[in-house]
Amino acid sequence: MAGIIPRHKMKGVDFCGCQTHYYIIRSDLGCYMRSSNFRAGSDISVYALHPSCQLGDHYIGDTNWFYIIKGNQIRRVYDLTEDTDSSVYTLHPKFQGGDHYLAAFGWFYIIYQSTYRRTADLSSDYNSNEFPLHPNCRNGLYYWGLPDHYYFLKPTSNWGVEYYKGDDFQKDSCVGVHSFHPDVLNFLPGGLAKTSGPALGKWVNIKTAHNDSPTPMKLTRKVTKKVGYKKEKMSQMTHNWKISASATMSAGILAESIAKYQFSLSAEYGGSSLNAEKENWNEETMVEEELSCELKPNERLYVWQFQLGFGSEAVLFCRDLKITNKPNPPTEVPLPPA
Repeated sequence: MAGIIPRHKMKGVDFCGCQTHYYIIRSDLGCYMRSSNFRAGSDISVYALHPSCQLGDHYIGDTNWFYIIKGNQIRRVYDLTEDTDSSVYTLHPKFQGGDHYLAAFGWFYIIYQSTYRRTADLSSDYNSNEFPLHPNCRNGLYYWGLPDHYYFLKPTSNWGVEYYKGDDFQKDSCVGVHSFHPDVLNFLPGGLAKTSGPALGKWVNIKTAHNDSPTPMKLTRKVTKKVGYKKEKMSQMTHNWKISASATMSAGILAESIAKYQFSLSAEYGGSSLNAEKENWNEETMVEEELSCELKPNERLYVWQFQLGFGSEAVLFCRDLKITNKPNPPTEVPLPPA
């Protein structure tokens, strides 16, 4: 089953919590999502991510501030969109190299594979302690916190993509296991495969010509093909998202970017490992071409078009056609690898 891409494989992508909201940071898209409830998909808004706030190694939120860790430095900002009231500190050596960072219960937490550190100040070693991390709290893909609870996303289970809610990392005091709403899943790196099916690239036979006579014949046929992108279909993923005026892209462009990204992923994460950047991403349209050829006696020709889609539905119709004299689809892939 295809999974969600873990944080350590995507620089600038992370979860954090601030006050009463959850945040998903997507530096690769230049924006972030905010929601008051991941399970219900409530109050979803998408904002532009200020350039100074992009490509962090980790993101943390507490009751008032956001903290962006990049290398051994911390950037504290009040607003990720504007980089307001920013200041930069040095991350204390004892807290460097953590796998995940979060804030909850008035503390900062640094998660390692089997232990975690707790501190009141990331720039000093003031009042810090180290504790064992309960086995059931390990191996999370993302960790984040709100004032009274911590959360982490575990690898995909038989029940889909879920996140855990708890209040004690030592005891595995889980107080809830929740599924992500589809509107939130679509924003996660690799989540589109969960809501629409894994990416699939294949040749589709769009025209067949044959000569059943005993003599050669010249043949001229018009081939009508779709070219472009099903914008309306893919824009459905963003229909419950409120796109802030600060965002530099429309809902349609954002959906397109998410689709391109999903195609580029490996099969492990529901992608097809293909780069479709140079294809026609305008609204799908019908294009007519004329095919002229000479068919030998009892020969058949098959016209193929390469299409990309999710699950069983094509959403991108590639421009190039391939003609063969066999009913089996071509084996080569016309798009470059991602």
